[in-house]
Amino acid sequence: MSMRPPQIVAFGGGGFSMESGNPLLDDYVLEATGVQRPKVCFIPTASGDADHYVVRFYRRFSAVADTSHVSLFRRDKGAGAVEGDLESHLLSQDLIYVGGGSVLSLLGTWRAHGMDTILKRAWRRGVMLCGLSAGSLCWFSEAITAFHGPPEPVRGLGLLPHSNCVHYDGEAERGEAFRDMIASGQLREGYAAEDGAALHFEGRELLRAVSSRPNARAFRVSTDGEHPLAVSYLGERAALAVA
Repeated sequence: MSMRPPQIVAFGGGGFSMESGNPLLDDYVLEATGVQRPKVCFIPTASGDADHYVVRFYRRFSAVADTSHVSLFRRDKGAGAVEGDLESHLLSQDLIYVGGGSVLSLLGTWRAHGMDTILKRAWRRGVMLCGLSAGSLCWFSEAITAFHGPPEPVRGLGLLPHSNCVHYDGEAERGEAFRDMIASGQLREGYAAEDGAALHFEGRELLRAVSSRPNARAFRVSTDGEHPLAVSYLGERAALAVA
């Protein structure tokens, strides 16, 4: 694998588990690896390694990528699950795709298994990281979760020195709490993405914002409010490529 800059694509919501029949965000991260048939590993920790989630991943990606998944709760034998040396496997991937669910459960489990250290190493090596919901929140220094009830702040892995809010259009209470916590200094300034929008970071800086839906939005949120970002709709690019 050639050395690539560290990259993270953080979905506000979307991808194969939220947008059946809309491949645009998933196609975007596959293309961004720069590999014709990339090695893609799915990490469904936030869902408790739910069987249906793993099956849906393979249905979406097995035809276009060399696929595998990591099961930390059950350490499944066979069926594509990684056995043995997790670190060597993850460091050899082109893309690591993290699913949604409980970010608190995800972070606690990762830290217990040393996955936080492995994923930081993979990021520095140029393995692209992406994910939605919990799989987006986890990469940031701080985030806001509403999975277990009212919105509350959570500390992430800190690869990106910003705060993050997902599902910004679909969960009004979460968005309001995010803005209030930044205004009060409880959270550092950061980014918010609606379902269908994704934030692509190179290193620790935002490279671009893209979307799988024509009107999906993303914002930089600071102490003085929210500031809309320019978002490129991927459907237009796909249509131009076909033409």
